[in-house]
Amino acid sequence: MSETPPDVGELSPPQRTLMGPGPSPVHPRVLKAMSTPLVGHLDPSFVEIMDETQELLRYTFQTDNQWTIPVSGTGSAAMEAAIGNLTEPGDTFLAPTNGYFGDRMAEMARRAGADVVRVGAPWGEPLDPDDVADACAEFDPDVFGFVHAETSTGAKQTNVPAITEAAHDHGALVIADTVTSIGGVELRVDDWNIDAAYAGPQKCLSCPPGASPLTLNDRAMDKVLDRDEPARSWYLDLSLLEGYWGDERAYHHTAPISNVYALREALRLVAEEGIEERWARHERVAGALKAGVEAMGLGLNPEDDYWLPSLNAVHVPDGVEDSDVIEYVLEHYDLEIASGLGDLEGDIFRIGCMGHGARPENVTLVLAALADAFDALGADVDAAAGMAAAREQLR
Repeated sequence: MSETPPDVGELSPPQRTLMGPGPSPVHPRVLKAMSTPLVGHLDPSFVEIMDETQELLRYTFQTDNQWTIPVSGTGSAAMEAAIGNLTEPGDTFLAPTNGYFGDRMAEMARRAGADVVRVGAPWGEPLDPDDVADACAEFDPDVFGFVHAETSTGAKQTNVPAITEAAHDHGALVIADTVTSIGGVELRVDDWNIDAAYAGPQKCLSCPPGASPLTLNDRAMDKVLDRDEPARSWYLDLSLLEGYWGDERAYHHTAPISNVYALREALRLVAEEGIEERWARHERVAGALKAGVEAMGLGLNPEDDYWLPSLNAVHVPDGVEDSDVIEYVLEHYDLEIASGLGDLEGDIFRIGCMGHGARPENVTLVLAALADAFDALGADVDAAAGMAAAREQLR
């Protein structure tokens, strides 16, 4: 072991414009909230902050669920909390095949001891309610999971009430992945009869990762509390967390206090804007980005009926490699976009339009940077038409 202390300079990360699949640009008010003084995680003032955060989460999820909390961890922790608590060994878990995060649901359910079966749709397309009904009739699942906004493909699940109804008709609980939809596209947990939904704060809520939204209705929480054996994760055991986030406020673990501050402020911004107004802003601004790339001669992976405003899957034009374009805009514009995942790796750019990043000036920057990169790398696109189409949409 070295006896010389490491010579590490002052922290100075680059100033990027984050327009990839997440994280998104953090609102200055959220950064300010994170810098405020800590209190104890059982301090009466923090208990009040917990209550306020839960109420703001209910508004953003559009639910009256009592059991609505931020999980201490990233969105994947909230995902594992939902799946790991609602899935017991020997359960049958019906998972989708239409994207990377549907595959992750399946893997988490396997690790929770479930027998995983699949309902199919091609990557980039939503599940068909008839296929869900047929799969439920064939497999009789205990739990059905679906991804509302598939970050890997840019596709939004349509007909959500129809697929939840199909699952409920066969007695299954429904878990929704809303990581890339909460606060950005229409999401109505109660009206759509979703039993449990999890999300991440770093996308359309424009909040640093670390405290991740989760909501369960009474039916789902009854299963958590009536399990034959405890959940395999002590840290994410919701029957234990109930003591901290419920009425008792009993110690379980030290909450990420600064992250809860940040999430509370991010949710305050949602409430101030109004949830439906926020959904409309994302659709309008992302619509300008969509119009711009299409006018350039580039297509989007999903069809218009299930286009996801918060994550735009833009086809890579002939004559360039996606990685070269991504490196170019990062180097020359401090702009982050991302490549595809899984089946779409190399075929698409994933361009986010989320939260504080869903602003006209960011759309203009993305289109200008892409036009410059394509010109420098030899792709044939109509940059002027793209900018004109975006401006027309933003009028």
